[in-house]
Amino acid sequence: MARVKKAVNALKTRRNILKQAKGYRFGRSTKEKQANEAIMHAGAYAFAHRRDKKSDMRKLWNIKIGTAAKANGTSFSVFMGALKKKNISLDRKILADLAENNPETLKRILAEVK
Repeated sequence: MARVKKAVNALKTRRNILKQAKGYRFGRSTKEKQANEAIMHAGAYAFAHRRDKKSDMRKLWNIKIGTAAKANGTSFSVFMGALKKKNISLDRKILADLAENNPETLKRILAEVK
């Protein structure tokens, strides 16, 4: 079998890995093996935390809605249950935004639900 020299491809791979690891500390930014491991871990964390970010935002919305509901004399669960019964289909993101930026609009929604 003919000999294959992989100089160009190996250099390209090495250059790309080190370019991705730019800004990392210690050997992770200069040594190919350490840089590759750091990039693999970073990719795994990025993938997992994109999922976590969604649940974090939902928790934050629930807190905002619950606080606004408490300020208007009801609880989060009672408010959400009443919304479902009345078939008012506002999602948590919209309700949290209303609670933060337009509390008078949320008060009108609460009045309609009660």
